[in-house]
Amino acid sequence: MIRKLTFAAALLAATALAGAANAKTFVYCSEASPEGFDPGLYTGGNTFDASAHPVYNRLLEFKKGTTEVEPGLAESYEVSDDGLQYTFKLRQGVKFQTTDFFTPTREFNADDVIFSFERPWKEDNPWHKYVEGASWEYFAGMGMPELLDKIEKVDDHTVRFTLKRKEAPFLANVAMPFASILSKEYADKLQADGKMNQMNQMPLGTGPFTFVGYQQDAVIRYKANPDYWGGKQPIDDLVFAITTDAAVRYQKLKAGECHLMPYPNAADVASMKADPSLKISEQEGLNVAYLAYNATQAPFDKVEVRKALNMAINKQAIVDAVFQGAATPAKNPIPPTMWSYNDAIEDDKYDPEAAKAALEAAGVKDLSMKVWAMPVARPYMLNARRAAELIQSDFDKIGVKVEIVSYEWAEYLDKSKAKDRDGAVILGWTGDNGDPDNFLDTLLGCDAVGGNNRAQWCNKEFDDLVTKAKEASDQAERTKLYEEAQVVFKREAPWATLDHSLAIVPMRKEVQGFVQSPLGDFTFDGVDLAE
Repeated sequence: MIRKLTFAAALLAATALAGAANAKTFVYCSEASPEGFDPGLYTGGNTFDASAHPVYNRLLEFKKGTTEVEPGLAESYEVSDDGLQYTFKLRQGVKFQTTDFFTPTREFNADDVIFSFERPWKEDNPWHKYVEGASWEYFAGMGMPELLDKIEKVDDHTVRFTLKRKEAPFLANVAMPFASILSKEYADKLQADGKMNQMNQMPLGTGPFTFVGYQQDAVIRYKANPDYWGGKQPIDDLVFAITTDAAVRYQKLKAGECHLMPYPNAADVASMKADPSLKISEQEGLNVAYLAYNATQAPFDKVEVRKALNMAINKQAIVDAVFQGAATPAKNPIPPTMWSYNDAIEDDKYDPEAAKAALEAAGVKDLSMKVWAMPVARPYMLNARRAAELIQSDFDKIGVKVEIVSYEWAEYLDKSKAKDRDGAVILGWTGDNGDPDNFLDTLLGCDAVGGNNRAQWCNKEFDDLVTKAKEASDQAERTKLYEEAQVVFKREAPWATLDHSLAIVPMRKEVQGFVQSPLGDFTFDGVDLAE
């Protein structure tokens, strides 16, 4: 009789074959395949978890469990009196990872920083279009091309950024995953060999874990970086077991085939809490889920139509069905835990009769539309298909016919950016830096149209407010501007805001040192397994 080798057994066998019988292997049951391994190209949290966090570092990093920045590859920084120059003193003695596919001959220096920022910035840079369709979505959507004036190498360990205008969230922005620092030496070798695409397939950085290999849609393997400037990690081997079904992730967790999982089904949380072999970490999520209309396409180009549809959605029913109470209905595009949240705003009331009348008053009859449902669980939306079905039922009550569509996750993210996209898209966001700008400008600013701005909504009044807020240094002034921007958002209704969720992370009892991130990241530096 032939017995199937379980995933856990296969890992043990692989470890033994590698001659590391006493190695500690940590298995993370991740929820989706990464779009690629170059974090500058993408915005998806699961992609950052698989690339930016294990393999790379940034000039500044977010202190674990907080949205505070602390030194990373930059030991310190100075800001000029006029707020336009940021000078970073770089950490010395930092080594890039040695892998089976590349052996570095020099340590990290200023050339790597300049290379990493110039490739998304300068259109004539040979790396600007090295991946077909590369849009540098985050870099462009945050207005970085228009913000940067110059980046200078002062010496091997000093880099100076000069901005064209003040940018209050700049330090937080350079700590974000898209601003990860790559090796210019590795890039030069790939370019010389005609293998530039390898940068997005075989990553190499200065981070805590070295990339070993990726089996498409199945498993990613890493090993502890023995030369990591922050010290070698307690775990020797890190494995991402890609498991898209939350119920299957839970079964693997119970069986000990993985040590930690994201985004459990709401219905399973009570039994997880009762299981003596497991423990739960939870906190208010810095997130929002939304249904983004395409504000450039009729009839969604009419605010009256968008407002009418919003009144037809029973958000509490979505929260109850999808989260079983572990979320709250959303009225604003930023979460209530974030500074500048405008609690004075009144939400659209759930009123199907008023919604139907408003559609008729707008001259809309026999409307048929698509609602896009994500194929994966995210912290802000555990089951987009179920949410889409509830919205479909709500819209049916006002005479609007809905077709639910979906695509594979990377394709979903790509297709939903199209300016001529049809229908309305269920998506969401977990803040990447703790600043309101990361929601309001990144998701709704004019620079983000065709990228993170899935509503394709460019409103001058809103855009002027968030731009002024970026440039203001006083937080009280910024708060006032963001509060006004939320009023404009609610009046114009480019989205139906759906929910803000509680972030729940189940793990095995033996896991030590995992710190839940308010930014929704899953990072495993500092994590250990009890003997």
